[in-house]
Amino acid sequence: MSDKTMTAEEAVSRLESGMTLGIGGWGSRRKPMALVRALLRSDVGDLTVVSYGGPDVGMLAAAGRIRRLVTAFVTLDSIPLEPHYRAARERGAFELTEVDEAMFMWGLRAAAHRMPFLPVRAGLGSDVMRVNPGLRTVTSPYEDGETFVAMPALRLDVALVHVNRADRLGNGQYLGPDPYFDDLFCEAADAAYVSCERVVDTAELTKEAAPQSLLLKRHTVTGVVEAPNGAHFTSCAPDYGRDEAFQKRYATTAWPQFAARYLAGDERAYQSAVGEER
Repeated sequence: MSDKTMTAEEAVSRLESGMTLGIGGWGSRRKPMALVRALLRSDVGDLTVVSYGGPDVGMLAAAGRIRRLVTAFVTLDSIPLEPHYRAARERGAFELTEVDEAMFMWGLRAAAHRMPFLPVRAGLGSDVMRVNPGLRTVTSPYEDGETFVAMPALRLDVALVHVNRADRLGNGQYLGPDPYFDDLFCEAADAAYVSCERVVDTAELTKEAAPQSLLLKRHTVTGVVEAPNGAHFTSCAPDYGRDEAFQKRYATTAWPQFAARYLAGDERAYQSAVGEER
């Protein structure tokens, strides 16, 4: 066992252009935005991004860092369609693989178990098969003879996720209502970097919540980044909700202006700019 704490910049320094990058969270909820902002300050690009998309995808798409996107949706939740993602997609900035939400989860699960695919009913009878002609079906070898979609594994080079608490060893805890499959992202990846609101001693993790809230196990985590307010402007319940005013500003501001205002400096400069505008 070792101390896995590092800075966001140190975590991003281990990423390389051309990687397949999984980003946890869901829509505009508990996204590892401090890590995404650090990534945007680097020169890493040409990425295959795998995400239940929110502003993480919107920002990376607007910055031209995505070569291929694998997703079930890209939304800001209270704003149904992520506008910077939409603009990038409309100009053909990247390749898109769009699948059903359950298919996406099964792809992560297959990767987590190091299986080439897993059978799933989701997607059958829909246009998912038409718009993804590379997908295949499999027939049950048992007497039922049922046909399933063979969802290929979504293997990741790196995963980025955000949780409420973590210890220095890499155990991660969520305190909100939903795990958002962040454990599967980490298990599906060769390396996983976890940002958290607060690093605590291991014994403190089970004082705040039940052991079942220990979502991430240390053997699946490569690095831990303490990043207070690190999911901003997405929510990180119960620590804070989504910053709706800032999200609206993000959604209605042209990307070059937004990037110049909020991404020109380091994370401390970002948080200071956010604080000044409240």
